[in-house]
Amino acid sequence: MRLMLLFLIVALPLSAQQVPEKDRFKAWDRNSDGKLERSELPRKLQSNFVRVDEDGDGFITRAEHQRILARMRSPQGRPQRLLPDSIEVRRDLDYVGDGNPRQTLDLLVPKERAESQELLPLIVFVHGGGWRKGNKESGLRKLLPFVESGDYAGATINYRLTNESSWPTQIHDCKAAIRYLRGHAEKFGIDPEKIAVWGTSAGGHLVSMLGTSGGVKELEGDLGDFDDQSSAVSCVMNYFGPQNFNSMIDQQSKIDRSPDKGYPEALLLGGSVQERGGLAKQASPVTWVSSDDPPFLTAHGTKDPVVPFAQGEEIHTALEKAGVESELVRVEGAGHGFASKGVDTRVKAFLRKHLHGK
Repeated sequence: MRLMLLFLIVALPLSAQQVPEKDRFKAWDRNSDGKLERSELPRKLQSNFVRVDEDGDGFITRAEHQRILARMRSPQGRPQRLLPDSIEVRRDLDYVGDGNPRQTLDLLVPKERAESQELLPLIVFVHGGGWRKGNKESGLRKLLPFVESGDYAGATINYRLTNESSWPTQIHDCKAAIRYLRGHAEKFGIDPEKIAVWGTSAGGHLVSMLGTSGGVKELEGDLGDFDDQSSAVSCVMNYFGPQNFNSMIDQQSKIDRSPDKGYPEALLLGGSVQERGGLAKQASPVTWVSSDDPPFLTAHGTKDPVVPFAQGEEIHTALEKAGVESELVRVEGAGHGFASKGVDTRVKAFLRKHLHGK
């Protein structure tokens, strides 16, 4: 059973078992910075780090810690199933056909659809992790409430990371996944004309690229068996994704983006942004904004120390200038990742409007 086992007592060494559950986060947070790095966890738990690091920013926040505890234990203290029986799951679908596990997706479809829903709108989730880590499992929790409602199908995708391949293969993979899903629309019971994309951090960057670079040949790629299908999407939900690599290197951040540093964007491009300005421009969603782009919702914390809030403002401004419908949701005081009922409400309304016409 593929549950996230990070904080279960049975997995802890004796020294960790002696720490009460409510005090473990504080005990593990050795540098007292309010978040956990992989190296701060007990060795037996480090392999589960990426599953608990929901936004893929390289840290486990106290909120992420609390959410995993809540999900892992029922009121009676027993482990819960990750996916309910009401959802049909097709795992590890190979959207390219080359047998690469980084080019697979999971599809979630409700067993009982909402009334009169012959074809379901689809929400596709793209994970974060600085393009160097993370996996499709992190999208399951995000998609579950929407799929359980019976109003949507969901898909969460893997893509090649920077330890395997550099830009633009990441966007080639994402577009191949969209073409694959559209090509199998009838088989999967999804509406090929109603596809939303949703991503966090690096995933926010990639879904923004999906929204703005439609029809850009060099970013389309030729992967998979569905070259005749479009990779266009109906709407975009970008959570704190980088939008302009060239401007971001000059914005205040806890990440040192000096030319000689191996920061995430440099690993993605195969060289620093300063050295590869042309490629950095190609990889920036703002470069490709045009009047025919789909509607965007951008949610970004005003105190984000990794991807500055100015990045969210920049894509919002560019879209509005082009006449594209755009919402910028300021999450006041939030860092790189957040839990907000207000944002959740905006997302639900955004999807109802653009996928259901309500």
